[in-house]
Order: sequence, then structure tokens, then C-alpha cells
Amino acid sequence: MTLTQVVFLILAGLALAGAAGMVALRNLVHMVLAMVLCFLAVAGIFILLEAGFVAVVQILIYVGALAILILFAIMLTRDIMDRRVRTSIPQWPWALLVAVALFALLGAVFLRTGWPAATAEITGDQVVALGEALVGPYALPFEAASVLLLVAMIGAIVVAREARR
Repeated sequence: MTLTQVVFLILAGLALAGAAGMVALRNLVHMVLAMVLCFLAVAGIFILLEAGFVAVVQILIYVGALAILILFAIMLTRDIMDRRVRTSIPQWPWALLVAVALFALLGAVFLRTGWPAATAEITGDQVVALGEALVGPYALPFEAASVLLLVAMIGAIVVAREARR
């Protein structure tokens, strides 16, 4: 077993532990910290796959923005911090059964699929290729997404201002 495989197994274990923590923990702050652990482990896997740009985006967007936003929202909301929040559901045995069945199905598919021995090497810089794709054939969808995000930000500002009045 090579060092890369060992690091991958460690990162995969951390990602699974973080995902399990998001589901199993009862404290909302601890759930967010488990989510951050999961996101960081996934970013580490991206680095192992030599997708540095995707790893940086994963850290900036998910860990740096989304998880911190959720953490601040939980800490600043008095209703959540003053009373005990129940995060478990009474149907957890059924959920566990479905999860185990899905895991078994995915494991069977994984074991029976003939995976290629190696993938083709990516030539050139990945970030340059991504940039050329975004301004080339995918320019219109990229611009549509940016306009949609702009409209969402303006809408959030309008709603926030109306809530103050």
C-alpha cells in the first residue's frame, strides 16, 4: 500500500466520520464542526486527485463561507441557544435500515464494476482549461448564473431593508 493510498484512506475516514457526526450529534454547533471536518477531508481528497483549484474552491465556499455562516446563524439565534433542540427522529431504525441497504447496494455495484486501471493524464493547466471553458462554449450559462446570483443578492438586500421598517 502506497503513501497516497494511506492518505486517501485517512481522508475518506475523516469525511465519513464528519458525515456521521452531522447526523448523530445532538448539539448544533458540534454538527457544524463535523460538517467542516467533512468538507476539509473532501478538499484533501481533491488535492490527492491533483485538482487544486477545486480543493481551494471547496475550502473557500463550503468551509469558509457556508459553514461559518451556519455557525454564526446558530450562535446569534437566541431561540436555539436558550432551549434544548431535539435533532433525533423517532424513525431512526427505518432510516438506519435504508442507509445500510443503500450502502450494500452501492458496495455491490462498486465491487462488480470493471474499473479502468488508469485514467488519462490531464495536459496543460487545469485552471486555464476551466477558464477557457467558462468563456468559450459555456459563456452563456456562466453569465446566466452570475445574473441569477446578482438578482438573488439584490433581492436579499431588499427583503432585509423591508424587515427593518
